Amino acid sequence: MKEIVCSGALFYTTETQRYLFLHRAQGKHKDVWGLVGGLNEETESPWNGLQREIEEEIGNVDIKKTIPLETFVSHDSKFLFHTYLCVVTAEFIPKLNYEHNGYAWVSSPNWPKPLHHGLRNTLNNKINQVKLDTISKLINIIT
Repeated sequence: MKEIVCSGALFYTTETQRYLFLHRAQGKHKDVWGLVGGLNEETESPWNGLQREIEEEIGNVDIKKTIPLETFVSHDSKFLFHTYLCVVTAEFIPKLNYEHNGYAWVSSPNWPKPLHHGLRNTLNNKINQVKLDTISKLINIIT
């Protein structure tokens, strides 16, 4: 079996200190909340794949800073999911494609429900919680 590599973006705005979630409209994960992102094409790096997914799913976004948050690796090492924190100045209205039928900007830890199970695990992970808290505090100090 070939390795499957995916990338996702958790958008954070410095202006309101909230995060962007998208509501899935179709497929295996229909009716759950998740991130911008998806499957990387064979020749793409995780970051390049994510840049393409951002453009396809929500349009052109002025990202000020991108910070790797986590790489999930399955037990058999055949599935990898790279999660990035993408920092923007202000909330925006995403130009949703056919994959999503809603969006929400929410404050931590008031995540929308139901969350995609993998994302729920990422956001409930204590190490990731500390990372998000630390990053948001640092960003708010320097902005």
